[in-house]
Amino acid sequence: MQTTESMLITIKEKLHSAGYKLTPQREATIKILLEKETEHMSAEEIYLAVKKKNSDIGLATVYRTLEILSEMEVVNKISFDDGLVRYDLKQEGDRHFHHHLLCLKCGGIEEIFEDLLETVEQDVEKRFNFQIKDHRLTFHGICKKCQ
Repeated sequence: MQTTESMLITIKEKLHSAGYKLTPQREATIKILLEKETEHMSAEEIYLAVKKKNSDIGLATVYRTLEILSEMEVVNKISFDDGLVRYDLKQEGDRHFHHHLLCLKCGGIEEIFEDLLETVEQDVEKRFNFQIKDHRLTFHGICKKCQ
């Protein structure tokens, strides 16, 4: 697992390779994503967290940064039952988007990092002649705390 600093360097290199600079506003946004990587934050939540540390940033800048990071596959956009688009850092070396457990009572989200669908993917590719690039799986249920 990479450290926050090494992940920041990796993201900076990816931005540079794609022709983008790591502006102070982009860096502040990325640092919040790194600091709160398990929180599945919306753009507005990320903006509010960044604004506390860097009052010189606008919501549109955060949205643009998240869009760039999404296009570069640094973050994944995810939607749960609340209708908000949330952002989830893609872990270095992950072949696929990781899975989630969504509690229907408290709204809590837990992550599953094992690839539970590898054999299912192989079967789908073979049976339907379909080249799979990624998959997303969210289990809906009741967490330990709410049971």
